[in-house]
Amino acid sequence: MNLTAENILLLSSILLFLSILASKTSYRVGVPALIMFLLLGMLAGSEGIGKINFNDPKLAQFIGVIALNFILFSGGLDTKWESVRPVLWKGITLSTVGVLITAVSLGVFAHYLMGFTLLEGMLLGATVSSTDAAAVFSILRGRNIGLKKNLGPTLELESGSNDPMAYFLMVSLLLLFKQPDSGFLELAPFFLKQMIIGAGLGYLMGRSMTFIINKINLDVDGLYPVLVTALVLFTFSVTDFVGGNGFLAVYISSVILGNSNFIHKKSLIRFYDGVAWLMQIIMFLTLGLLVFPSDIPPIVGPGILLSLFLIFAARPLSVFISLAFFRMRFREKLFISWVGLRGAVPIVFATYPMLAGVDKANEIFNIVFFITVTSVILQGTTLSSVAKWLHLSVPEKIKKRSPLELELVDSFKSELLEIELNESNPVVGKSIVQLSFPKTAIIIMINRQGKFIRPGGSTVLETGDKLAILADNKETIPKIYESLNVKYSFV
Repeated sequence: MNLTAENILLLSSILLFLSILASKTSYRVGVPALIMFLLLGMLAGSEGIGKINFNDPKLAQFIGVIALNFILFSGGLDTKWESVRPVLWKGITLSTVGVLITAVSLGVFAHYLMGFTLLEGMLLGATVSSTDAAAVFSILRGRNIGLKKNLGPTLELESGSNDPMAYFLMVSLLLLFKQPDSGFLELAPFFLKQMIIGAGLGYLMGRSMTFIINKINLDVDGLYPVLVTALVLFTFSVTDFVGGNGFLAVYISSVILGNSNFIHKKSLIRFYDGVAWLMQIIMFLTLGLLVFPSDIPPIVGPGILLSLFLIFAARPLSVFISLAFFRMRFREKLFISWVGLRGAVPIVFATYPMLAGVDKANEIFNIVFFITVTSVILQGTTLSSVAKWLHLSVPEKIKKRSPLELELVDSFKSELLEIELNESNPVVGKSIVQLSFPKTAIIIMINRQGKFIRPGGSTVLETGDKLAILADNKETIPKIYESLNVKYSFV
């Protein structure tokens, strides 16, 4: 097929539509949508029915990096600090020490099994050392299964923060390929530089994003997603430019932003949730196109052994060592060990050795692809069963969407009150987002001179406004009065 602009748009729209249908089917059969997307990409490739000739690792890597930025940003934006705070050190330990142990153990095994050099084996281990909990939760939510205690937030934090560590290991090993005389100890300053700059700039950019969004006062609401997109790409690129870990910076900035009050918060979270899904579909389809099915049969044997070692040895070893100093039951650690699904990120990382000219880069890429697919099929289809078997699952509450688009909080409130602002009130002239308003309360309506308006974060309060406010409980009411500079008297 001759690829013209029209043909590319036609094929893209068809593939996107089929991917959406495939994701709907995947919920019912219990297979993560990832597999469906990859298979569609392979079917559309040069060795499939689509006959699309695509063999450009550099373009695939570029698409993967852009996609990963928005996937991490969306995940962090929807992360509640109250949920992850109790499991912060567990998640950080799993995403650093756990990733390192996984990479080293699998790398040593590949060295003896495949005849790779130790460095090549470690490179293979590093590319598949991070997990993809997006596939996990797509199965759990599709079957309305929740997890007991803090298992959900732990897995969420680990999956959002372990990609930067895997990226660091992979880049470091590629540096050792280029500079064989360098030692592992010389990478310590590089690690500290990557993580400290990444975390620092991530925090600063998260605060800056909140300030910019609330202060810029755009005339067109549709430009706010464009503004945030520019800030996300700037965060990654400027952090990478000064030698920090751009992925870590993007994730931390999104967590900071997501736990702050800013204009159009609800709509922006929903928008980037859609963008993240689009990025995942595009990334999986692209990687599927990059895979040549004829290259897979020669590595099936060692691929199965490596997959089994990763699932039943490397992942459990990393989890039990990382969580050795935390109070957790054996069955909880066992379940976290089983939730070690690999996603498209390892396949994206596997393009780096190809571009770096590593001798066995193509073999590493195909093995990584095989490990990823095997992991998702074996662990993904049994995830809900394992959770029930270990008595760690609870029925997940089905959330009903309210017809009201509430801007500051996610759940309906139980206490209703009305407050009127006089001309001497210092909050007059300020926008709602500038108030230190409790997160457990929301202004649902404003009566302004007999006219009722639905407020947003950018709504400026005026003299005489009567605010209808919903609060989560009575304990929140004094905080509401304090934030509005109105004297509160107990009734």
